[in-house]
Amino acid sequence: MPDSSTGSTGSTGSTGSTGTHSRKAAAHSRRTVLAAAAGVTTALTLGGTAHAAAPDDRKLRALIARMTLPEKVGQLFVTRVYGHSATTPDQADVDANLKEIGVRTAAELIATYRVGGIIYFTWAHNTRSPHQIADLSNGIQKASLTQPRGLPVLISTDQEHGIVCRVGEPATLFPGAMAISAGGSRADARILGRIAGRELRALGVRQNYSPVADVNVNPANPVIGVRSFGSEPAAVAGMVAAEVAGYQHARQVAATAKHFPGHGDTAVDSHYGFPVITHTREQWDRLDAPPFRAAVRAGIDSIMTAHIMVPALDDSGDPATLSRPILTGILREELGYDGVVVTDSLGMEGVRTKYGDDRVPVLALKAGVDQLLNPPSLAIAWNAVLKAVQDGELTEARLDESILRILRLKAKLRLFDEPYVSQDGVDRTVGTPSHLRAADRIAERTTTLLVNEGPLLPLSHRTHPKLLVVGADPASPSGTTGPPTGVLATALTELGFTATALSTGTAPSAATIARAVAAAREADAVVVGTYNVTASSTQRTLVEQLLATGRPVVAVAIRNPYDVAHLPAVPAYLASYSWTDVELRAAARVIAGRVAPCGRLPVPVQRADDPARVLYPVGHGLSYENR
Repeated sequence: MPDSSTGSTGSTGSTGSTGTHSRKAAAHSRRTVLAAAAGVTTALTLGGTAHAAAPDDRKLRALIARMTLPEKVGQLFVTRVYGHSATTPDQADVDANLKEIGVRTAAELIATYRVGGIIYFTWAHNTRSPHQIADLSNGIQKASLTQPRGLPVLISTDQEHGIVCRVGEPATLFPGAMAISAGGSRADARILGRIAGRELRALGVRQNYSPVADVNVNPANPVIGVRSFGSEPAAVAGMVAAEVAGYQHARQVAATAKHFPGHGDTAVDSHYGFPVITHTREQWDRLDAPPFRAAVRAGIDSIMTAHIMVPALDDSGDPATLSRPILTGILREELGYDGVVVTDSLGMEGVRTKYGDDRVPVLALKAGVDQLLNPPSLAIAWNAVLKAVQDGELTEARLDESILRILRLKAKLRLFDEPYVSQDGVDRTVGTPSHLRAADRIAERTTTLLVNEGPLLPLSHRTHPKLLVVGADPASPSGTTGPPTGVLATALTELGFTATALSTGTAPSAATIARAVAAAREADAVVVGTYNVTASSTQRTLVEQLLATGRPVVAVAIRNPYDVAHLPAVPAYLASYSWTDVELRAAARVIAGRVAPCGRLPVPVQRADDPARVLYPVGHGLSYENR
């Protein structure tokens, strides 16, 4: 086990916030790296331009040959750490780190375990603001590069946009995958990847766990849904390839296609259970494989595994994350992929059901994984891998294979040459007016008009000046947007209406419904945001009673478009596919007629009373020209 006494922040030479030197970081970063690594990386001479030569495996292997076994084990892990600073986090984050990881700070984590990657989370307080994130990234790099034989850290996050987003405003937030697919433009997917990649790179985040390559063929899927580009394999494949090209433009950020071999047809959330996919091999080839094949052809830098069982691909009962037939036999040998394979979080139940936390990382490496993401106990996982090598279950040569892939990726991303970021770079790049305008334009192309009887839409502020906005107010994906009812009301007021927000939640009580109905009687029209409506949801009762007032009702499905099937009496129904501000503002502009709806469903919507029958097919979407 690592000696935690070696993990003090003093041993790293770091003095807390790196903000004072970060403006000069770009100029001296190469000198700092070479000096900090005691000459080890000088042999690489990898270049610092977008067109630098491919990494030289001989030089990378020379780095690996100098590493101790504990250092090699550390390079395989990507882990969480609490705190906004690498050296001076808040006391609550120190306490959380001590409880979960046995260290106080990110710097101590690196000194103790020599981890090759760190993942940022909002809930871990890593992503408070762009300047803070840049300082944290610089502090992490400094902590690692000042270690003996220090190497740059590959910092990652889940910035899918839409309903999964770790970096919030003032960074640019885009519509999520299903919304982008509703817009129908691969160019928009590339633009998203390019802009989001630029902004992540400016913050020091160099590996993004996006895009989702799962084909969502199951409307009841509890974990993928609108995170997927849709239900049509060819369409999903095209969008995945386009977004990958955007992210990896000029080696900005490593994109990650997930979740291999395909999580789109599950009724179980792998965070809490162990899903089984019953597709035949032919069905997998036809439905699940195309987006991953497209990602490999597009030069994807990393692919994330799924904690699912697919008996047609491996009948051992193991999750794909631990399956050599799937990861080595299919992904590596059949699909020809030789990039980095990263596990989904090892803290998820889907990978922990069959084996203990000490066996999972070892079995994942034996299956063909390179990066071990976020184990529940880093100490248990780290020591298990170390012991497996010492006992001969894993060879050191096997570790070297994965470390070479990881170092190739770090070199490709120019981390050896440019490990640090600058505050000037943040100001020039993150949340710029041109980026925000691009996100707004893209969002306007995604809003989908499913129903428009009368037609009711667009609403005019002359005929319906007073609006009531009610509905669900789920927590912001990034912690920086919303609440949805407030965003819609503000946007509609700016468009000339007088709009009032009343949050009714995802399960409104009878008293809440009564308040909403009373308020609706004082309004000229009602806008209601629905969120994952089911047959038994009291959201249905809310909408039915609002309709009974006789006031015009416009509904916006702020997550799954399937809501419309449960509320067939609503005269005007829109799908925004998420509740982040950029999508809700676009929906408001459509409601007000400032923008014509042009989105088209990327998934079919089945009837609620007869799921075997399609209510609205793929490609359905009305426009105001249809009036």
